[in-house]
This record gives sequence, C-alpha cells and structure tokens, in this order.
Amino acid sequence: MVSGNTDSFQTKFDSVPFEGMTLRLFNPKTKLWSIYWADSNVVVLDVPQVGSFENKIGRFYAKDVFEGKEIIVKFKWDATDPDVPVWSQAFSADNGATWEWNWYMTFERQN
Repeated sequence: MVSGNTDSFQTKFDSVPFEGMTLRLFNPKTKLWSIYWADSNVVVLDVPQVGSFENKIGRFYAKDVFEGKEIIVKFKWDATDPDVPVWSQAFSADNGATWEWNWYMTFERQN
C-alpha cells in the first residue's frame, strides 16, 4: 500500500502562467517522508527532500545544486500552532555548518 498525498499550485508570474505540484510519499519501514516538487518551468521531479516529524516539526533534507554550487537544502514544517503552520527553506554551502534561510510561507486555516 502506498501512503502519501499531493497538492497543486497555479498562479501567474508577470502574466505568465505557472503551475507546480508536490508529491509526498511515506515509507512505513523507515518512517521517513520523501517530498518531490515539479513545476511548469523545469518539468521534472526535483530530488526528494527526505525527513520526518518530531514534536510537530518536520525537517527534510536533500543534496542539490544552486547556481552551479553543491548545497544541502533544508525544509522545515513547523506545525506547533496547527492553525498557522509555517514552511521555511534554507541552503547550506558548507555541508550544514551554517544555513541561509531564504523562504518562509505562513498558512492560515480557513473556516
């Protein structure tokens, strides 16, 4: 049995349509999630962010390349306030010694 979920995102940037989607798969043997992203600009699945949740905070990591340099990418899902979860992203060019937080998204529950 496959456990997971998907979402899709549609918008326009400078009047140009953009579409993205996320595929999240849970491995019950390892207890790890793999998060895959694809969008209409690149049209491939990115390398998966792999990680898990502990105390309502999820941490996910992947090796990637940014502007020609090898980096580690970290995603953090903070659901300590379930009505206002926060997703953030950081890059590390020094194998995790330091992190540059470069994206934050705050979500709100709709009634």
